[in-house]
Amino acid sequence: MAQTLRFGPLGRDTLHLCIDMQRLFGPGSVWAVPWIEQVRPMVATLVAARPDRTLFTRFIPPPRLDAAAGTWMRYYAQWPQMLRERLDGEWLELLPELARHVPPAKVIDKAVYSPWHDGSLHRLLRGAGVTTLVVTGGETDVCVLATVLGAVDLGYRVVLVSDAICSSTDGGHDSAMTLYRDRFSQQIETAPLAEILEAWPAG
Repeated sequence: MAQTLRFGPLGRDTLHLCIDMQRLFGPGSVWAVPWIEQVRPMVATLVAARPDRTLFTRFIPPPRLDAAAGTWMRYYAQWPQMLRERLDGEWLELLPELARHVPPAKVIDKAVYSPWHDGSLHRLLRGAGVTTLVVTGGETDVCVLATVLGAVDLGYRVVLVSDAICSSTDGGHDSAMTLYRDRFSQQIETAPLAEILEAWPAG
């Protein structure tokens, strides 16, 4: 299926939701996503073009192992160096070329893959009249997946910027993109950055 905005241009009810583009997943981190270096320029271009219509999520690990819930305790037992009691807080920050746009861009923190977990993001977006989400960031098959499926359930129009999302694995990325395009074709669109910018008027 073609990657294009099948349901028309993007209006003033559109927000760029940028997922977890943090130092935590950049070079030098044990959680580094190699592809993040490839998509950084595209993400930065979109943020710079619409800073006042951008919201970043940040993935924030728990302070200690005993603060992790359920199977997250097993997860962080595998990655104890990522607990905040051991982790330099600078690793949680956005990549520098993105952080400089805050404000006007906004930031919300989350402790799990999905940003919808506690309902605050949905309330914020609805209060701002947002009905369409342009999604970038990582990972395609983890936090982006959780974000996209939650947005679909809540009725948002979801547009994935196909050259501005990344994963640690080619197989996971390709499988998730196929899922988005083929199984959710009435609720998820995928389009390259150039088309997004052309279809989304500034101001």
